[in-house]
Amino acid sequence: SGLDAVSVYPIGRAGGNPGGRPRPSLLPVAAKWWGTKRIDYALYCPDALTAFPTVALPHLFHASYWESTDVVSFLLRQVMRHENSSVLELDGKEVSVFTPSKPREKWLRKRTHVKLRNVTANHRINDTIANEDGPQTLTGRFMYGPLDMVTLTGEKVDIHIMTQPPSGEWVYFDTEISNSSGRISYVIPESRRLGIGVYPVKMVVRGDHTYADSYITVLPKGTEFVVFSIDGSFAASVSIMGSDPKVRAGAVDVVRHWQDLGYLIIYVTGRPDMQKQRVVAWLAQHNFPHGIVSFCDGLVHDPLRHKANFLKSLITDLHMKIHAAYGSTKDISVYSSISLPPTHIYIVGRPTKKLQSQCQFITEGYAAHLAQLEYNHRARPAKNTTRMALRKGSFGLPSQAEFLRKRNHLLRTISSQPPGAGHRPERTQSQSDGDKERDRERSQRSMSIATGCWGRSAASRLDSGLLGQK
Repeated sequence: SGLDAVSVYPIGRAGGNPGGRPRPSLLPVAAKWWGTKRIDYALYCPDALTAFPTVALPHLFHASYWESTDVVSFLLRQVMRHENSSVLELDGKEVSVFTPSKPREKWLRKRTHVKLRNVTANHRINDTIANEDGPQTLTGRFMYGPLDMVTLTGEKVDIHIMTQPPSGEWVYFDTEISNSSGRISYVIPESRRLGIGVYPVKMVVRGDHTYADSYITVLPKGTEFVVFSIDGSFAASVSIMGSDPKVRAGAVDVVRHWQDLGYLIIYVTGRPDMQKQRVVAWLAQHNFPHGIVSFCDGLVHDPLRHKANFLKSLITDLHMKIHAAYGSTKDISVYSSISLPPTHIYIVGRPTKKLQSQCQFITEGYAAHLAQLEYNHRARPAKNTTRMALRKGSFGLPSQAEFLRKRNHLLRTISSQPPGAGHRPERTQSQSDGDKERDRERSQRSMSIATGCWGRSAASRLDSGLLGQK
């Protein structure tokens, strides 16, 4: 099946504990995290390893699990999602929990209550990049229902920013009224201008406490960045919609390589912003390094032109410098239009004589490309970049979308038997109602908890009864 089951315990397998069972002294910790239950997962097995003798596979697999940063990241996210926040502290300080600054109020317009019956929020805020001495503007759109069927018009939206991330308090900035297209635009006043850094943003609808999350990144002039086209560079299948497509082997490692060198990572896509939650959840699920994500403003006739205009604005308006770009053959014209030399344009796809002089084709996969970057010294550390401002790590997983919960390549199995029992665990195809309710509660504190990760949760409802005071 290409899958290898592994029992995930709260602690690693110690050398003096051959059975891999938790040590007696640490059993209280295990009980606090998972109680008496045992959680199993099925992890992907590369095709190349299937040729090895079956008897040797367990030793290879179990050794490689604990050497993989992706597996460790995955385990930590399970701990953070299932753990009580009182245990998770940053620098000795308990993580702050977001509490809406304003109580719910009646809608300003009587029709709003009728319009929003039986529809789900699909709010989103654009990722914002700004200079320290330039305007710092936040823009968001507040919509409901599939395909943005319902617009939130003429209603209050409260704006909050975590001014001292990752464990700082959420600060209320102002309240804006959504316009006829559900949009708001807010310019941070001069007296409250943010310094260089990355700041979580949360906008909450006053009437029902649904919300959207994003980030504003304040950078010095001259910051260098590397661009990746999401569909052209990463997805190995047709669409991100509806299912969880495979990721091209080695794609995450290449992005991580550029991030480690100090470059700002920017992801671009021609998809409409109504798909933001789904696409960002897909990036998070596959542990992609954190970066700015740019979407088209709704359905546009020429998405390639939108990509080009976005990148041009970074270069001309924010005085940033592009170092390299990745994508498909469709993206060559985009990258050429911003005067990026062909030696710094990396294209995934079948080489053609017509385009061979306009880019560098990645013909042998990302693993070979990464080796070339590392050993041929094509990659250099970024210049004029405030490294402390660029948060390392990957996208967080505060609230997994329903379509990701049902993925078939990662099977969650739960057994009521304690570890070591000889019974086969029972597989559950979906979360119980209790699990879903607990996940909804925990999603409120996830953006604060995910140290080193940028979390985005689906626009959901904040229940003030479930949230503690600051």
